[in-house]
Amino acid sequence: MRTRAAGFACLLALTGAACTPTSDFDGTSGRLVRTSDLTLVQITEDNVGGITGETPYSSKAIEAALPGFTTEGIQTAEENTTEWALAAFNSDGFQVLQIFKGKNGKIRAVHGVTHHLQGPNGERIGMTFGEVGTARTDCRVGKNLWRGMAICKSEGHSNVELVYAIPGYQGPFDRLPVSNELFDAELQRILWTPKTSGVNS
Repeated sequence: MRTRAAGFACLLALTGAACTPTSDFDGTSGRLVRTSDLTLVQITEDNVGGITGETPYSSKAIEAALPGFTTEGIQTAEENTTEWALAAFNSDGFQVLQIFKGKNGKIRAVHGVTHHLQGPNGERIGMTFGEVGTARTDCRVGKNLWRGMAICKSEGHSNVELVYAIPGYQGPFDRLPVSNELFDAELQRILWTPKTSGVNS
């Protein structure tokens, strides 16, 4: 059995780095590598790798859009609920994406969950809020399962959102943390929604 089972131990955890097969170590100190220069998938406004708003929600179609990847059903957390999704794994067994089903058999959303991918402005999971240069005014506070998170727009890309976790944050949870705490928040997920999501969601 591959390392995919680790995803079930993280069912309600947003932070994938410490408990999914996407974790890498630097080989000398045994410390977790916070980010990476290796890009397995590029997320743009129009697509995630080969996935577009027209890609059917099926293992066959997703694997065709992501050559060399395989898919498997998982349970994972969104902001308001947990649900079944298709996880996309690269040839080394790293979970790279989580793909969510919309209406009409299309894809509703794709979540990037490894530091081996890149957002439309060069964002990488593991980068801090300050490193990305996200504007506080582009953010809202997360709720329910993503309580204490900051959910922000990717600059210039209205259908791409960045989910940040604030290490050790103790609230209050009804508003964003003060600027110095937010500055050190770490990017945990990159969320992509097809531009045609109004008919798919």
